[in-house]
Amino acid sequence: MLAAVAGSTAFASGAKAQASQPAGTAAKTIPTIDPPDPNPRVPDFKLPAKSCDTHTHIFGPASRYPFAPNRPYNPPEAPLEAFRALHEKIGVERCVIVNATVHGTDNRVVTDAIAQSGGAYKGIANVSDEMSDEELEALDKGGIRGCRFAFLKRLGGVGDMNKFNRIVHRVAELGWHVDVYFEPGTIGEFASTLTALPTPYVIDHMGTVLAAKGLDDPSFRALLDLQAKDEKCWVKITGLERASAAGKPFHDATVFAKRLIENAPDRVLWGTDWPHPNVKIMPNDGEIVDLIPLYARDPAIRHKLLVENPARLFSFT
Repeated sequence: MLAAVAGSTAFASGAKAQASQPAGTAAKTIPTIDPPDPNPRVPDFKLPAKSCDTHTHIFGPASRYPFAPNRPYNPPEAPLEAFRALHEKIGVERCVIVNATVHGTDNRVVTDAIAQSGGAYKGIANVSDEMSDEELEALDKGGIRGCRFAFLKRLGGVGDMNKFNRIVHRVAELGWHVDVYFEPGTIGEFASTLTALPTPYVIDHMGTVLAAKGLDDPSFRALLDLQAKDEKCWVKITGLERASAAGKPFHDATVFAKRLIENAPDRVLWGTDWPHPNVKIMPNDGEIVDLIPLYARDPAIRHKLLVENPARLFSFT
């Protein structure tokens, strides 16, 4: 299931996947998700200059960037203007836009935003094995630095791993990394696949850890082991609201973030996940920023997390 192809279970092209949806049926069968908090507060914690939100999305406007007919959910419109306003309010200067499944393999919503950013944005694309080398090279020139694979049942499940391997080797030639999103509790199952990859990989949302299972959860320990042993392994400190069992202010998830940062401080990244698709409790992005000093107390480590590490991985200048 490549997120790039809107949840296809066979790593097929986005165009092919979209064609399988009967006309006029999408709106009746696809769930609608909640919009982000419309009133993000100014955080108490001030982000350092050139801080980078490495996991964020733009949705639409659908009139310009249509949603894929076979999308797994109906998103709220969260266009570039709202995206910019959010980052200005919380103090983010750089970001990485991750193209979501709802846009299929149409990456224009990302590359158009990058083109208008003056070098402040990079992107993660949705791709397929059927894309030509020229198409991939055009994405690279447009500021794309990786592609995403979402191994989640609600986004299509695990697809043809032969196609996955072909895609990964092709994008490795461009110097891209791969972004991977797993079901809770499944990191151990994919460890050997990840360590064999020919390029760095970034694990989304702290490996979808569940705070209720505690720090000794075998899946979390498998993530720590992978992170410590494989120099290609990066982890995003995102999704604390997804991990939390206690709910707001999500403090029960900060111990997992702290452990991951201590385990490999040079290969951790931070992000908001705005506009927070498919969450049970909608966070306020100002609150998310204010969690940072709880799990990254040392200013030098915070600078790695927020500025130095993303600049290195995504080639910001």
